[in-house]
Amino acid sequence: MDLKQLNIVVLGAGIGGLAVARALALRGATVTVLEQAHEITEVGAGLQISPNGLAVLRGLGLESALMATAPVRARAVCLHDFSGADVLRLDLDRHGRDQPHLCVHRADLIAVLAAGARAAGVQIRLLQKVKTVHPGAVPEVETSSGARLRADLVIGADGLHSRLRAVLAPKLRPVFTGQVAWRAVLHEPTDPLPEVRLYMGPHRHLVTYPLRGGGQRNIVAVEETKAWTEERWSQVGDPEVLSRRFADFGPEVQRLLGRVGPVHRWGLFRHPVVDRWHGPGVALLGDAAHPTLPFMAQGACLALEDAWVLADALAQADGRDAGLAAYQAARRDRARRVVAVASRNAWKYHLSLPPLRAAAHAALRLGGRLAPAAMLHQFDWIYRHDVTGGVVLADAV
Repeated sequence: MDLKQLNIVVLGAGIGGLAVARALALRGATVTVLEQAHEITEVGAGLQISPNGLAVLRGLGLESALMATAPVRARAVCLHDFSGADVLRLDLDRHGRDQPHLCVHRADLIAVLAAGARAAGVQIRLLQKVKTVHPGAVPEVETSSGARLRADLVIGADGLHSRLRAVLAPKLRPVFTGQVAWRAVLHEPTDPLPEVRLYMGPHRHLVTYPLRGGGQRNIVAVEETKAWTEERWSQVGDPEVLSRRFADFGPEVQRLLGRVGPVHRWGLFRHPVVDRWHGPGVALLGDAAHPTLPFMAQGACLALEDAWVLADALAQADGRDAGLAAYQAARRDRARRVVAVASRNAWKYHLSLPPLRAAAHAALRLGGRLAPAAMLHQFDWIYRHDVTGGVVLADAV
């Protein structure tokens, strides 16, 4: 269909919302993004962009802009026992088929996407808190101020607490996983090795990698706990408490934790993937459709994939509803499979019985020695997937 005929409203100026806004605008649609915050910003945090996500940014003409922010190209993913002993090194340079795996500051990616959306003609409206969405032939967005906006299509890219998700799947409820994550960003005093490092311990694990050309370091530490009773999903944490929780981890981790200043913590909840991603004149995207635990580093990449496929499905279809159905058909099974893998990974990182952990780590070491390429490529179906087929919609911005 001719997207020049569509007036589209996107809820949320996050990674998925800004990406789909640019993808649709480049195809001719009139796009408005509604964001409840007073500015487009992101608290300091890192994320990983694997080749499947970078393919979308390349297709949107944003790869060079992202590379100008000095992301770190990871040369390896290294697994360690919590003591610091080596378990497995996945050499991305040697076996990665020359497809970059980037460690990116989230704020940098958001800035690149926002600039790209505006350059494509997208209108971004701030301080727009959405109350609810009314699906229909002409869907309507109702804001907390009482304003009502009509569009040909409303896309809910508004995350875990999506207003549109609540309309399309009102009975779905999150379940606490029994895990709490801590996150912090450190200034890096020395030039670090460009590696993603994972330390696996009883009931806990910690992931760290460099950001911004190596000038910063991201830390995500996950621990098991019985309950998450705080009302807010995220809150300021105490670095001394974090250090105590991981006090038995090895000296490398202790050196990192000893430098932690501001830190946040949040409860990890498992949200079911919705059965139906669209309704009359509305569609879900990213975490609003398929929230995932952060154990495969795919939250941002799945949202980028969704953005490309939704815009492409609409452009290829005979009509809006057919395009939405094609989008769901192309994305739902893949999202479910990735979410399931991420959910299963937690227990692998947290083995508590010493004999079981020793056996599991021995198997990983053996696999790394005998078949290192096979160990890396077992997840090619995730990381090497390219929804763009090599298509580039626009020149670099």
